[in-house]
Amino acid sequence: MHQYYTLPWMRAGVVHGLRWMRMKIYTRRGDEGDTGLLGGGRVAKDHPRLHAYGSVDELSSCLGLARGQTGVPATAARLARIQRDLFAIGASLARPPAAEGRKRPPVPEVPVERVGEMEEWMDEADADLPPLRNFILPGGAPAAATLHLARSVCRRAERVTVSLAAREAVDEGILRYLNRLSDLLFVLARVENHAAGTADQTWEK
Repeated sequence: MHQYYTLPWMRAGVVHGLRWMRMKIYTRRGDEGDTGLLGGGRVAKDHPRLHAYGSVDELSSCLGLARGQTGVPATAARLARIQRDLFAIGASLARPPAAEGRKRPPVPEVPVERVGEMEEWMDEADADLPPLRNFILPGGAPAAATLHLARSVCRRAERVTVSLAAREAVDEGILRYLNRLSDLLFVLARVENHAAGTADQTWEK
């Protein structure tokens, strides 16, 4: 029996009234090093657009690992919410600007309202954390270390999205979201160490 899956933007299309689509996991169409974009057209797999949504996908995988490690229920719930947001962001990045002969199918809106929520989450967490007086080295409890890794992947996703935005149109809400998310992941890493009774390791000369 063949196994099927739906890509994030295909699943999102159901919300917008599009038909369900099913595809085999393998298509062989990318064996020459190129891939199709949402709405049509093909680009090399090292295209800046691929770097952007590929980094967002990598970030979501890091968050999935952290969600499996955390013992803080609020963090697990928030990471799950963020992973769903990243699906929408990935779909937006996978859809190039409109061009002659190329459709621009609908995708979920970038959840910019989450930026304010993330700020509230950080303020709430900071109230229970020891004051930050030094630079912190990544590490500590497993979930904290993973969240620090996710933070650095998030920063890379932001950088490559900035590069993409310099040459093609990108939803400006994506940059705001990724910038705030990296801050949140730093705070959540501290929350994990605090909950585990593990002191943050500070940088010293």
